[in-house]
Amino acid sequence: MLAAERHARIVAELERREAVRVAELAATLGVSEMTIRRDIEHLEAQGLARRVHGGAARPADVGFADPGFAVKSEQRPDAKSAISQRALELVRPGATIFVTAGTTTFAFARLLASVPDLTVATNSIKVAEALGTPSQGGVRTILTGGERTASEALVGPLATATLAELHVETCFMGVHGLHPRAGLTTPNMLEAEVNRAAAEAAARLVVLADHSKYGLVSLAKILPLDAIDTLITDDGLSEAALDELRQSVPDLVVAPIA
Repeated sequence: MLAAERHARIVAELERREAVRVAELAATLGVSEMTIRRDIEHLEAQGLARRVHGGAARPADVGFADPGFAVKSEQRPDAKSAISQRALELVRPGATIFVTAGTTTFAFARLLASVPDLTVATNSIKVAEALGTPSQGGVRTILTGGERTASEALVGPLATATLAELHVETCFMGVHGLHPRAGLTTPNMLEAEVNRAAAEAAARLVVLADHSKYGLVSLAKILPLDAIDTLITDDGLSEAALDELRQSVPDLVVAPIA
């Protein structure tokens, strides 16, 4: 079994229960206890596990579950609005952009009808709905196919194949977690894959993440922080957190909440 497969199995176990034992994992995965200890050490460095005596425990700041679009859309609406307004300043008339799934990106998408001659590609059903139709004066919209998730994203081979054929100026990405070591993360491994493909299709990556995302780690890694060109967040972060982010992100925009 490859190391990446073992890491995924260990994380899956921590998703099901709070802690796992080294001896149990070694027997289940058919490797030595020393190998499991090295795996746990690697996962701890990624923020996905916490070493404890005899095994590993789930870190308190790790979130594996996706609560769904309806729940997340009600959280921190003022921060979403402030971030979206600043993101809109980066969209020029006639641009071609990609907008990933998420409640912050949905709030951003609702503002895009004001930009003339705009083309938006997305893997989000909700974002596509927010953009309206050409007959309603909405923007030109390209929706990837794929399997529908709890966050109303379209994921899987069809979505990634579509993105492989696209070139856009900017990808506006929402994330579940923003961590100095673990980077950008999401609960859904297939959604992480689509988000990576979206970033690769774009000349510029802009991440929209409110202060509550900082320090969180979810199951699947999207990209490291240094892959971000611009990060737009709100003024709920401490100066220490902002300084830490500036070490990896060249352009950090802080949107004050009204």
